[in-house]
Amino acid sequence: MNNLGPSDARDSRDPSPGGDEATPLLSETFTAQTVTALRHLLTARVTAAGLTGDVAEDLVLAVHELVTNAVLHGGGRGRLDLFQRADLLVCEVTDHGHERGADLPVNLPATNTPGGRGLWLAHHLTGALTLTRRPDGLTATVTANLRVEPSAVTGSPEVSTDRPSHP
Repeated sequence: MNNLGPSDARDSRDPSPGGDEATPLLSETFTAQTVTALRHLLTARVTAAGLTGDVAEDLVLAVHELVTNAVLHGGGRGRLDLFQRADLLVCEVTDHGHERGADLPVNLPATNTPGGRGLWLAHHLTGALTLTRRPDGLTATVTANLRVEPSAVTGSPEVSTDRPSHP
């Protein structure tokens, strides 16, 4: 349920890989003390970009889960970058954790297991989650289309991974 890519060598101030030009909408560092304020700011920026309704709420909740994970498991702080590329909102949450080789729980854990649902929830809410390990931490990326296609709402989320599937 993830796309755990190779180390990200691009400059973290350039959130625009590929040929499409990106418009920055929000770039903020965060700590545990600023998570709630960041969620409110993110909600305002997502709405201002034209994303509304359930899709907007799902994106904000997914990003909130990623920010919370960064605080709890990624060094206690991080950076959130939201930008628009054509009809796509892209949000990257970058942390500075050093859990090299640690398994990232993107599958739904058993109901009797406390916690461990943040990455699964972020993927489920947005339909895609990309995790990129870097030498100094991890970047989690989720996206939302500003133009929602009716078939995309009823379809199943795309799942991609670079790890072999287990039976």
